[in-house]
Amino acid sequence: MFTYDSLMNNVPKGVTVGIGRGSARGDVERSAAAFDDVLIYDDPKEMVNDLSDGNIDAAVRGDMSSSKLLPCLKNVFGLSEIRRTVLLEPVGKKMIFLASVGIDEGWTVPQKYELAIGSAALAKRIGMNERIAVMSGGREDDKGRNATVDGTIDDAATLVRMLRADGYDAYDAEILIEDAADNADILIAPDGISGNLIFRSLHFLGGAKALGAPVLNMNKVFVDTSRVKIDYTDSIALAIRLTVIE
Repeated sequence: MFTYDSLMNNVPKGVTVGIGRGSARGDVERSAAAFDDVLIYDDPKEMVNDLSDGNIDAAVRGDMSSSKLLPCLKNVFGLSEIRRTVLLEPVGKKMIFLASVGIDEGWTVPQKYELAIGSAALAKRIGMNERIAVMSGGREDDKGRNATVDGTIDDAATLVRMLRADGYDAYDAEILIEDAADNADILIAPDGISGNLIFRSLHFLGGAKALGAPVLNMNKVFVDTSRVKIDYTDSIALAIRLTVIE
């Protein structure tokens, strides 16, 4: 079973990771010092180019500005959009994937479909369950109360049909996140705002461990992180783990 402790207690050796530094707080330096082969970058272009060229095996955002780093990532790797899924371990619960967590991600059914299947592929690689809980803004019997909520309910039903048709174990979790976290390892939020709020509520208020958000649609390992995170050792460990898994 993949857990926070199993990750941190079994970090492979011989993997070179780059991490971005965007402040003088010292959090990046302290995190990098816990490993043998972590390089600190102040220039986002240099880190992304080294990742692309194979000079480093994986990269972690650290506390570098996303407005500077993510455009570099898009340009170098030819991405029209960046798809991320975050790994969280809520207090007293098992590890889960949550997507979308970027406010500009997961606003259409096709976007959420790509996030769901990308998360399922990543879950399979690290030995987690691939069941997908598709969330919406209400229960089915809430339809008619609000047009926006109705749209999320309809989108969830459509997404579940698409995923099941392609052989994925997906179900409509409605708004019941408390059940979804027990019943599935992958949670798909109604949109990027709600997903970001779920992440922030669980992590910053609820104490959930957040390992970082791997980018799903590129052929290199890149783990996005929050700038307000103060310890990046788990994100570095995740990047290393994803690099060595076939």
